[in-house]
Amino acid sequence: MILDIFFPNRCIHCNRIIDGDLLVCNLCFEQIHFTHFNFFEENYIKEKCKLLFPIKNAFALMKFEKENLSRKIIHELKYKSREKAGKILAEWTTERLDFKKEKPDVLVSVPLHPKKLKERGYNQLHLFTETLSRFYGIPFSHNLIKRNHYSKAQALKDKQHRLETQNTFSITENITDKHILLIDDVFTTGNTLASIAWEILKARNNKVSVLVIAMDE
Repeated sequence: MILDIFFPNRCIHCNRIIDGDLLVCNLCFEQIHFTHFNFFEENYIKEKCKLLFPIKNAFALMKFEKENLSRKIIHELKYKSREKAGKILAEWTTERLDFKKEKPDVLVSVPLHPKKLKERGYNQLHLFTETLSRFYGIPFSHNLIKRNHYSKAQALKDKQHRLETQNTFSITENITDKHILLIDDVFTTGNTLASIAWEILKARNNKVSVLVIAMDE
């Protein structure tokens, strides 16, 4: 296409010209710090979640380190209108996450407030979640969780404000006996996921697992 000639896709890290369906070149891909966590075993993110709410399993794709490539990738996904990055990240996830015979019942991503969704134009987690849904054959819901309050980005808040998540979320329908996989982009304090998890766990016999694209250590 003409646009590809005049505006070629470039690696977000080194600026090399790359195929249009890629985020980084092969050389820079080797610099990404993947976690290699086992979803069904104890790992760092599961230990952090256990301090906040009862959790069944947990997985993080990458480490979210200062000045690391993963931080650039998340920034592209959230703030650079690179919604298609979600599909690439989902493909990286499927190469490293095997649910074996014990799949969650539903995939649920952390929602944006309608005002934030209008400002950004898309939820950065929707395409990621939908791609995983197709690959694993697990239903997803973008409407099960409702965000009740508009707030500025987590990255712009101080630690105290990030802890203030009471009544931030609510469940839009009755759910029982379900294993919900909560999906978020970055795990920082874990309080956003905890707020949603407790809403889900209020209902009888529900279980919660967590999947994040990156985790901040």
